[in-house]
Amino acid sequence: MIVRLASGLAGATGVRGDVVIIDVFRAMTSAAVLLDRGVERLCWTVDVAEALRWRAEGRVDLCAGEVDGWPPLGFDHGNSPAELLRAPVAGRRVVLSTRAGTAGLALAAPSARRLWGAGFVTLEATARCLRAATPDEVTIVAMGWAGVRRTDEDELCAAALADRLQGRPVDLAQVVGRVRASPEARKFGDPAKPWFAAEDLEVALDANRYAFAIAVRRGPDGVLTALAVRPSPEDDAR
Repeated sequence: MIVRLASGLAGATGVRGDVVIIDVFRAMTSAAVLLDRGVERLCWTVDVAEALRWRAEGRVDLCAGEVDGWPPLGFDHGNSPAELLRAPVAGRRVVLSTRAGTAGLALAAPSARRLWGAGFVTLEATARCLRAATPDEVTIVAMGWAGVRRTDEDELCAAALADRLQGRPVDLAQVVGRVRASPEARKFGDPAKPWFAAEDLEVALDANRYAFAIAVRRGPDGVLTALAVRPSPEDDAR
């Protein structure tokens, strides 16, 4: 298995093989929360207006996401894992719209053989699912802020996933500690930035909180949909 690391929107463009889009703060953490809480369907669009139109047409029940950290006008929820942990989402159809993770998925989808989303909360399950799929090549894309600026949490998560795919041990406590000390982590709980809840940081850095990977599929209508995929018991034993 060839494992490549890439960054940002440019790194998600024209990729081959299996592709993993990393967005720790916060899209893939929010997606994992929604899947764990039993949404009927979780789909993605970068276009805020499209998300609102889908809700108006009855194609989804709830809109969640952010632009520059803020929930867009008219959305039901922000891109906040802590908020989504408390929201009544079970059995609902949800569209998630963000600037980095969602954009990375949209760019990678046309050329990826298989597409995944990941963060620290699903790291080990993602590694196990990928190893079980035995792809010839995997590209792990650390999206960073809006896909244009590298951030420690995504770069470190991508590197940790690469290590696990290649059978190397990872000291996740040390990695998470480095993320906590990073400039990007300091915005959570900052009174000047109330849209970045302190609890979001805790959820996002709860490594291996969920025992499933986030697989992303393109439906017949062209819409990207997220699915929770659990590693097989045989692969868990590796």
